[in-house]
Amino acid sequence: MKIHTKLLWSVLFLLVLYPLQAQKIQGLAKTPPMGWNSWNKFACDVSEIMIREEADAMAASGLKEAGYQYIVIDDCWQVTRDSLGFIVPDPQRFPSGIKALADYVHSKGLKFGIYSCAGDKTCAGRPAGRGHEYQDALMYAKWGVDYLKYDWCNTGKMNAEEAYSTMRDALFAAGRPIVFSLCEWGNNKPWLWGAAVGHLWRTTGDIYNCFDCKKNNGNWFANGVLQILDMQNGLRKFAGPDHWNDPDMLEVGNGMPANEDRAHFTMWCILAAPLIAGNDLRNMSPETKAILTNKEAIAINQDTLGIQGFKFVSKDSVETWMKPLCGGKWAVCVLNRSKSYRSVDLDWKFMSVTDSLSQREFNTSKEIFKIKDIWQNKEGGDTRKPLKAVIPAHDVLCLKLYRKE
Repeated sequence: MKIHTKLLWSVLFLLVLYPLQAQKIQGLAKTPPMGWNSWNKFACDVSEIMIREEADAMAASGLKEAGYQYIVIDDCWQVTRDSLGFIVPDPQRFPSGIKALADYVHSKGLKFGIYSCAGDKTCAGRPAGRGHEYQDALMYAKWGVDYLKYDWCNTGKMNAEEAYSTMRDALFAAGRPIVFSLCEWGNNKPWLWGAAVGHLWRTTGDIYNCFDCKKNNGNWFANGVLQILDMQNGLRKFAGPDHWNDPDMLEVGNGMPANEDRAHFTMWCILAAPLIAGNDLRNMSPETKAILTNKEAIAINQDTLGIQGFKFVSKDSVETWMKPLCGGKWAVCVLNRSKSYRSVDLDWKFMSVTDSLSQREFNTSKEIFKIKDIWQNKEGGDTRKPLKAVIPAHDVLCLKLYRKE
């Protein structure tokens, strides 16, 4: 209790000293964050044992080497607040405390993340952050938190930008570099103001583990992969290094067939979306592991140019997407949204485009590109000849185009 009393005095000091000079901590997400979150697979069934095991799996499975670094506990780790208002972890599920768990995650060479909510209670009805922002931020810093996902349940008539800015200011005052993930669901257009507040912001409601569907949850709908993909239209101009559109976490490995998982993962890479796995890392199939660790796909997502891809053309349930990459390279992805195979013929001379966002031109009459199929891991000639392919239902052809020497 003495420690918490000292922390409370620290909170009061920060409230007086910092509000006029607070800002977002810069440079924490120069490329889209990569990690794992407990919610999609486990919901409230979280514990320190499981989180440790997931960290072990990330470190041992090849995901860490592929670039994944955050282990994030979502809702239900907290049960109450103490007499001074400090958040209390569930003593049954987290008997060693959150700091010990964060230390364990750090010992694996990974980073540790946690969840809270801007309202009075979290989405699962646990104590949330409203009115305790500076207290919580100071506690997160003391515990060694590196990433905060901040939800938007039970907020009443709160102003989203003001609520998230308050937590931003608290994180700045606490003095620890913590990636701030705004999980506001896109209701208040966070892409218009989020860049000054957080490092990524949700653009939609929750994802659901299906490729093309909606799930009715009574007073709200969860969306499948294609539904969320369609909701990204018009948002690419707001994304870039340190401020990313977030179409929600990945469902790869949670029950869809491999072709749909592959298409899902590829489109999130084209979107320059955060890659936050949501499966059980302890029990991955070879197909799931291969998808989540594909180096070429991840390189497209993590490209330092920081440009979100765009839909170039759509015809007969087939969409062609393009993403400019650093070094004059391009990613070209052909998505088959239909339930049957589609034959495609990419005639490069008819695919000239100038991307006003990146100021990059794609014109094969001026420049010849070599072609690599990133899922087949095969070189495929160059852009002097059309490329013909058959794409299975709910699958993708994803190509990296690079300059011919």
